[in-house]
Amino acid sequence: MMPPKQLPDLVLPAGRNVYFASDFHLGAPDAARSAERERKIVRWLDQCAGDAAAIYLVGDIFDFWFEYRHAVPRGFIRLQGKLAELTDAGIPVTFFTGNHDMWMFDYFTKELNIPILRHPFSQRIGGQEFHIGHGDGLGPKDYTYKALKQIFASPVAQWLFARLHPNFGIGLANRWSQRSRIQNSVADEQYFGDDEWLLVYCRELERQQHHDYYVFGHRHLPLDVPVTPHSRYVNLGEWVNYCSYAVYDGHELALRHFEQQ
Repeated sequence: MMPPKQLPDLVLPAGRNVYFASDFHLGAPDAARSAERERKIVRWLDQCAGDAAAIYLVGDIFDFWFEYRHAVPRGFIRLQGKLAELTDAGIPVTFFTGNHDMWMFDYFTKELNIPILRHPFSQRIGGQEFHIGHGDGLGPKDYTYKALKQIFASPVAQWLFARLHPNFGIGLANRWSQRSRIQNSVADEQYFGDDEWLLVYCRELERQQHHDYYVFGHRHLPLDVPVTPHSRYVNLGEWVNYCSYAVYDGHELALRHFEQQ
């Protein structure tokens, strides 16, 4: 396993927090329910804005996204407007691509001042070490997906897809994504213990380089699991069934749920 790439240290001022969320899957399972969820996410971002030092969106924010040179998927304007408001106010937002939105290019960077990261990165935040990424394709097994990811991530595949008219290409991709668990509102409730692929990945990386926290999405199940006595794996869950996120106050990373009893 190669050493992870490193982001610059993030100094955390007193009274400020860092927020992490993933797997909004906007666009799924239909327009009406996606719009309702988008409004909830905007309310959450409004809440974060009061004390956020930084916000990390950790992949699969959209159930599908492809940026043509002169077109992007319609919708999601409330989210984009809120993100622009946050970055204009000086709150840094970082976007990690997931397996559903890996075809993001420079639109968010140019229009919203949000960097797009395609691989897990390590970062020192407020004096503790974090390793952050969406989580797709990491750890053992899942060989079919890993092969597909290599194809979808290739410039040739992206060039070929861009040749399709947006009406056809986006429609085709949306039909493909209807197979997903999120599209069918299925909650992941089974925890596989020591066989969790991302937990295996965390333990392997921890043997090479210490991190206090490993933060991932993708799994769709909110998890807070020891990697060693001095490090933890936190999975952010998703926003169709759980509305879960994590907040770091400079001392501890905690999972929370938004607008749920």
